[in-house]
Amino acid sequence: MRHGEVDNPHKILYGRLPDYHLSPLGREMAEVVGEHLADADLALVVHSPLERTAETAAPTLARHGLTAVVDPRVIEAGNKFEGRRFRKRLLLEPRRWWWLRDPTKPTWGEHYRAIGKRMMAAIEDARDHARGREVLVVSHQLPIWTIRSVLEQRPLWHDPRRRECNLASLTSVTFVGDEIVDVTYSEPAAHLYAHAAKTPGA
Repeated sequence: MRHGEVDNPHKILYGRLPDYHLSPLGREMAEVVGEHLADADLALVVHSPLERTAETAAPTLARHGLTAVVDPRVIEAGNKFEGRRFRKRLLLEPRRWWWLRDPTKPTWGEHYRAIGKRMMAAIEDARDHARGREVLVVSHQLPIWTIRSVLEQRPLWHDPRRRECNLASLTSVTFVGDEIVDVTYSEPAAHLYAHAAKTPGA
């Protein structure tokens, strides 16, 4: 699951920065997904160390009487633009061009392959913990899109505007034994998207 909308009125690229919390709409999104998952046979709920994923997981944890597992492997990718306000001219500054020299590598320096590797390790550990049951992992847009691309054997380089990973969306991975047999995508909170403010955070 990708976290819900974040309270970010100044459009800061927050990345891994602390103290970025869900907006009221983001909390509503989390409640909607919690209700959507009310009948899921959850054995485990995992989230990244950042507040926005913890707050997104909270309604589902409460419904199922579970205690969260915090896994740093599902955290957002680091970003050298962290803390700056998102403006197109950021990318026009010559001193930033070195960061953008290789389109196969994100500007923040973490290779897509590394993101996919850590996400896959976290998923496999969660699967092994909850054999025969379900797990919810609350993460961030880029890590989720990257592991989906790995699983669907698509190129990892991509146009960020074309990621299919909306706020509070679910990207589901189904295993039979250790074999992945299906990857699906759904948006339980889609009816709330019209109210969501565009934000550079993930």
